[in-house]
Amino acid sequence: MPTEPHFPARVALREVGLRDGLQSIATIVSTERKIEWLREAHAAGVHEIEVGSFVPARLLPQLADTADVLAAARSLPGLTASVLVPNLRGAERAFEAGADLLVLPLSASHAHSLANLRKTPDEVVAEMGRIRALRDSSGAKTVLEGGVGTAFGCTIQGPVDPAEVLRLMQALLDAGADRVSLADTVGYADPWAVRRLFEKAIAIAGDRLCCGHFHDTRGLGLANVYACLELGIARFDASLAGIGGCPHAPGASGNVASEDLAWMLARMGLDTGIDVPRLLALREKVAGWLAGETLHGTLWRAGLPRTLATQAA
Repeated sequence: MPTEPHFPARVALREVGLRDGLQSIATIVSTERKIEWLREAHAAGVHEIEVGSFVPARLLPQLADTADVLAAARSLPGLTASVLVPNLRGAERAFEAGADLLVLPLSASHAHSLANLRKTPDEVVAEMGRIRALRDSSGAKTVLEGGVGTAFGCTIQGPVDPAEVLRLMQALLDAGADRVSLADTVGYADPWAVRRLFEKAIAIAGDRLCCGHFHDTRGLGLANVYACLELGIARFDASLAGIGGCPHAPGASGNVASEDLAWMLARMGLDTGIDVPRLLALREKVAGWLAGETLHGTLWRAGLPRTLATQAA
């Protein structure tokens, strides 16, 4: 039988639009606009932002200025600046640049892992071990997060065994990850599958299971977040205007929209510290920068209810 819900009193949103979102679209946003984006998100109460990824510029020119954006992020008080890295070299750059948090992605799908990282899942686990050793020897303070993707299925491989997801999650922790997260990379998850997998993951990792990352590809993103909230998960990735996707997951586009998630949590009485009207204003600005791109989310269409707007923040 399902356990009784125990919602967290406070929920943190990690804005991933500057990385997951921008890597998935053709438009290259200038460094100046990226810095404006992160400053205004911070002013709206978003206190964790994934500012980019340390990957070769030839592969993702949209993120070639990650070091510059990270430098700007580090000047903002109370902001946790995270980056994604694919390997040890990316981790070296993250440590040198002073990233607060580093995410190493691992695909539980063997086929997706080879397509995305050119490594098997277990080779990624070994890379985490090398990254942990480098961090410890260098004296860096960067928190290491292992992100287990394709946790609910894969567009290339098909089904992914939950037992394999849990094995790899434990392996990342054993290799030296400080914490782990689970991601529905391709939008296959549903609330019941989320509840089953996260319950098992919590039993293994406890509070080191730190985050849920959901795509809204098939309209279940917020429902999947809710299933996690019932289990006490208190941190989620989200992307302004719902942009984002995976280049190796055809058709799997659209993260949970930051403004929609912030609004849902506010209506539930869960504290995020986010000023929803201010976040909506930032969405409108970013939408202007991304003219011609496909954006997502629903709150912006109708706006905040006039009689409830004062409660939205």
